[in-house]
Amino acid sequence: MNKKHKGRLRLSLLISVFVFCIIVVAVVVAFGLVNLLAYTGIIISINEETDPVTLFIFMGIVSLIVGLGASLAAGKIPIKPMYRLIDQIDRLASGDFKVRLKPSNALSSHPAVEKAVDSFNRMAEQLENTQMLRQDFINNFSHEFKTPIVSIAGFAKLLKKGNLSDEQKNEYLDIIESESLRLSAMATNVLNLTKVENQTILTDITEYNLSEQLRNSILLLESKWADRDIEFDLGFDEHYIKANKELLREVWINLLDNAIKHTDGYIAVRVTEDDKLTIEVENTGSSIPKDKQTRIFDKFYQSDESHSSEGNGIGLALAKRIVELHKGSIGVKSEENRVTFKVKLPK
Repeated sequence: MNKKHKGRLRLSLLISVFVFCIIVVAVVVAFGLVNLLAYTGIIISINEETDPVTLFIFMGIVSLIVGLGASLAAGKIPIKPMYRLIDQIDRLASGDFKVRLKPSNALSSHPAVEKAVDSFNRMAEQLENTQMLRQDFINNFSHEFKTPIVSIAGFAKLLKKGNLSDEQKNEYLDIIESESLRLSAMATNVLNLTKVENQTILTDITEYNLSEQLRNSILLLESKWADRDIEFDLGFDEHYIKANKELLREVWINLLDNAIKHTDGYIAVRVTEDDKLTIEVENTGSSIPKDKQTRIFDKFYQSDESHSSEGNGIGLALAKRIVELHKGSIGVKSEENRVTFKVKLPK
């Protein structure tokens, strides 16, 4: 018998005992009342000559009245919390996601009540967080997509006016090309994220050289670090993994791209192997505040709220989902002028 059935059986037994106790109390009270009335002379005393039918009817009426009164009084105990619960659910349904249950009666210590209260409060908390993410999503999404569109439109308008030197034309065309590629990359990331969010089964699993994939990912990003004085420390041997090669490549590119954007000149990539493969991407530079470390994997969230740095807040959310599909984990550790992203994957 599982816990669910045991809980239902326990509740049924408690209700049965409760009803039986009410009946016993009602009968005892009725019998005592009959004796009291007999003692005071209001009715005849109970003896062998007493009409049993009359006595039975009288005790039945008294038992019914006492039992009904006791049931109504006892019924208020469980009903009041239910009314409070319904009221809180109505507030939640109307959009008040700050509502929380705080039981204060004797039933609050019951395991079933504690579990129900905890489940309700966690649900309300999740809905509140979802609402906050939704607002952030709308604000960041509109900002990130509007900026390159405005740039493209503005420089296209300048080109249309004419009277520009070849150097200015080339500069404006380069900006339009760059912003178009940026917009395209954002759209691609959104599509990729939508795809993996709806994916529940990992497909196209092959065994391949993970170390080689990490080195190739750094080379793919050469245009972003070649002109900067960045030192790479690739401290790993050859390691192999069974995984979806294309999806994991997105993880390394996003983590390395993030490190390149925020480094002050040093990036280290380390791979260690025991029961799992652990990949660390570390960069020196500005650290991430502790209160923002838990949110950087949320969609469209950027720790730089001014949006002055390049990025759209999709890459880390995409990386997290891909790692989760591989039954792995991803986290961040930020110390003074040093940030480390750690990925753990089954071999």
